[in-house]
Amino acid sequence: MKICRYDDDRMGVVIGDMVHDVTAAQTEIRASTPYTAKVDPVVAALTTWRPKLEAMAKAAPGKPISQVKLLPPVARPPKILAAPTNYAKHVQEMQQFRDTVPGLARFSPDIEKAGIFLKSNTSLVGPSEGIPMRFPDRRNDHEAELVIIIGKQGSDIPKEKAWDYIAGYSLGLDMTVRGPEDRSFRKSIDGYTVLGPWMITADELPNPADVPFNLHVNEEKRQDSNTSFLIFDIPRLIEFASQFYTLYPGDLYYTGTPEGVGPVKPGDWISLKSLPQLGELKIQVRAHQK
Repeated sequence: MKICRYDDDRMGVVIGDMVHDVTAAQTEIRASTPYTAKVDPVVAALTTWRPKLEAMAKAAPGKPISQVKLLPPVARPPKILAAPTNYAKHVQEMQQFRDTVPGLARFSPDIEKAGIFLKSNTSLVGPSEGIPMRFPDRRNDHEAELVIIIGKQGSDIPKEKAWDYIAGYSLGLDMTVRGPEDRSFRKSIDGYTVLGPWMITADELPNPADVPFNLHVNEEKRQDSNTSFLIFDIPRLIEFASQFYTLYPGDLYYTGTPEGVGPVKPGDWISLKSLPQLGELKIQVRAHQK
């Protein structure tokens, strides 16, 4: 199943190129979720609500997805986790970049030593919102990633059981402004965490260890890789993070970016494509409005 959020916080099920409105279910789920719950309510309820969502979608008229404004498919992630240095060729390109540009922050190239990092929830945007560039005088880079959406609470999860904790997947961009500051600080700028165009449930992706994806800026191909090249694969990423944090339904986990990261400027269109079920994440870089 493909689930999206669109327009004025509406929820839809995507079937083909049409969106079928199931906002009534979202409203009911949210109303029945305690305020103190450390979850995204819809993701937490997905397993039990799925049959009803499918029935509601079939009964609802469709609207062309090209006519809606797509928001992040997960409205309230408890936290946003991200894996650095998780593709060998990206590690190499960033080492070369740091060697030639003075004053950049330096971290261990070993993910096990560097650890994962967190991004601000308020940096999250969907395709229709654009990426506001706050520091056009500095280098701002795109980083294409497959995103895991956690579906079940857990801590100290062994990698052999990691798949049981995944609700679904989406495409994402971990946007980055380069500089000497802490990594999370530079990557948590408003609009610098992009998610979309929708989330797919885990059954839609039979082999997450072999997912091709590519990124274009305007018409130029910049990144072209596959999750088979991950240093920490998906089960290891979940095991690693859950040693430090309790994972909750709705947590977003950006799995890392491959080589080919590059600068963007206001007016550029970024297009991230993968398997058909994941769709195309297309978003424009725009000038920051004070």
